[in-house]
Amino acid sequence: MRIIEIISLEQSGVEVFGTLTEAQLRNRLEPDKGLFIAESPKVIDVALRAGYEPLALLCERKHIEGDAAHIIERCGDVPIYTGERELLAQLTGYVLTRGVLCAMRRPVLPCVEQVLDGARRVVVIDGVTDTTNIGAIFRSAAALGIDGVLLTRTSCDPLNRRAVRVSMGSVFLVPWTWLDAPVQSLNSLGFKTAAMALSDNSISLDDPQLGAEPRLAIVMGTEGDGLPHATIEQADYVVRIPMSHGVDSLNVAAASAVAFWQLRSMHNS
Repeated sequence: MRIIEIISLEQSGVEVFGTLTEAQLRNRLEPDKGLFIAESPKVIDVALRAGYEPLALLCERKHIEGDAAHIIERCGDVPIYTGERELLAQLTGYVLTRGVLCAMRRPVLPCVEQVLDGARRVVVIDGVTDTTNIGAIFRSAAALGIDGVLLTRTSCDPLNRRAVRVSMGSVFLVPWTWLDAPVQSLNSLGFKTAAMALSDNSISLDDPQLGAEPRLAIVMGTEGDGLPHATIEQADYVVRIPMSHGVDSLNVAAASAVAFWQLRSMHNS
């Protein structure tokens, strides 16, 4: 193993763990050179099993033969940066309570048609910018039988460090990509769209016709502004979750979990 002692915050090679912003890691100008950070042995293990390529590790010395040992073994000859806890905290901005960080190469994303190939239930995330919500939606999607995730460009990057952490690595388990066409374009690919929104013409989430749809795209928007008016108007269904005690809506992450469970394909139930 290549263990490299960090003696300075300016040391070459460690900038990926500290000074590079999320935008710089993502590297929109050269996507094939983009990186992301996975945190904790469990999450890194999920990424490795899913085929993601590790480039460098950062951990405290005690974790090299402890919590991170099995990860290090699987990562081959990538550099392992280590140092005093205080110095590592200065570099990353927080104490590494989860033991290890791994810089990984961003994958080449599939096209929309590839994500939808063979899928029966997918979710479209439209304009959700909160990283915690993105991570939670992915975790629910993986757990509750969603076959793929499409995101509008106004949504948060699923490989944002916090989104990855909140998802517990589920972002590596469900196929996803960016949707650059209107949501209604999914009709031409064999999907009916179900916009989750409060409106006068909405139907209940437990309406039998929703569960009977062979291919359904569940469209989730932000809590504040909700889905764009045009998306709601052009959706095949507008769907509401029945509420009690005068509550009008749920957090988008909670709402997605409820919708995924109720609208799961009969093939998966």
